[in-house]
Amino acid sequence: MQNAHLIEELKNLSKSFLPEFISVRRHLHSHPELSFQEFETSTYLRNYLNSIGVDAIKSVANTGLLATIQGKSKGPSVLLRSDMDALPITEENTFEFASQNLGVMHACGHDAHMASLLMCAKILIQLKNEFVGEVQLLFQPAEELWPGGATKVLEEKAYKDLGAIPHVGQHVRPDLPIGKVGFRSGKFMASMDEIFLTVKGKGGHAAMPEMAVDPVLISSHIIVAAQQLVSRMASPKTPSVLSFGKVIADGAINVLPNEVYIEGTFRTMDEAWRSEALKKLEKLIEGIAESMGGTAELTFKNGYPHLINNAHLTPLLQQKAMEYLGPENVVEMDQWMAAEDFAYYTQKGPSCFYMLGVGNIEKGIVSGLHTPTFNIDESAMEIGGGLMAFLALSQL
Repeated sequence: MQNAHLIEELKNLSKSFLPEFISVRRHLHSHPELSFQEFETSTYLRNYLNSIGVDAIKSVANTGLLATIQGKSKGPSVLLRSDMDALPITEENTFEFASQNLGVMHACGHDAHMASLLMCAKILIQLKNEFVGEVQLLFQPAEELWPGGATKVLEEKAYKDLGAIPHVGQHVRPDLPIGKVGFRSGKFMASMDEIFLTVKGKGGHAAMPEMAVDPVLISSHIIVAAQQLVSRMASPKTPSVLSFGKVIADGAINVLPNEVYIEGTFRTMDEAWRSEALKKLEKLIEGIAESMGGTAELTFKNGYPHLINNAHLTPLLQQKAMEYLGPENVVEMDQWMAAEDFAYYTQKGPSCFYMLGVGNIEKGIVSGLHTPTFNIDESAMEIGGGLMAFLALSQL
């Protein structure tokens, strides 16, 4: 099938299917489930896939699904991935399809990711007698919770049997206007490590600090000095972020506590520097605490690796997106210090993770990811489903 004819057919199908999948997205949005708890979501997805003619479905990573759409004959294969889980956030939106599960919300667009992939599946079912090869649909649980559902998927025999096939993922971005998509080849998203630190001293009366070992003061020095890791120890060519977002010093106006508890995160885009930086951070923290008469108990939780978009696959898909949407609607993305467990797939084989614009200032759809007022311009799913189908077919 010629690209011009295929693009026209895909656009017609995605436009006609949009109302159906807006309803799907709203159902998923109103019934969010946390990481590794996506049981109702999984059942809903399986039933929907069956209803549109996809019956080759396997369970992976407990609540995840790996489905296959077979073309008219055997041939190449490509995998399309959507995440499934919601976040522990209380939704503040008041529209009728707001979350019905208190304290749980699809605040990162995974509802739209699932709906777009279902639309893509329905489109591909319509065209299955017109292409050769297979399209694998991966609905992956627990992207938001370390160690991430991707690590579980990688262990599954059903996944291993696929071999080294191209992987494509799509993520909504509210800071990207509706109608646009964004690509970046090479290093795109950061690794993510969690830091848990307890600084111990000797509590006492705030009016007699000489009788105490002040863990609040020690902690303050540590937080400030630790920024050397980024400003003076990291190469300026290597993006690095060190942030401490939680500090608990449970004293009082006139009470110095015995200890201070701190949590933070370190992110970068170089695995060798990542390992070296954490060792340097540990040495720095312990040295400061000891020099001031205290001690430090430090634990790291190693999270996702950095995400690398394949240097061959990504430009090819970016060019296909230009064919589908026009060059003016395909933008080059900056590096992003957020983390994503799609990164595990990019470490294994040719992969591309691209961004779908869902923001609309005129409609007031501007809230960021992971906020209680996050929402999307749902018309973006017309591109979300149609473009994904076109990119998949371009690999067959």
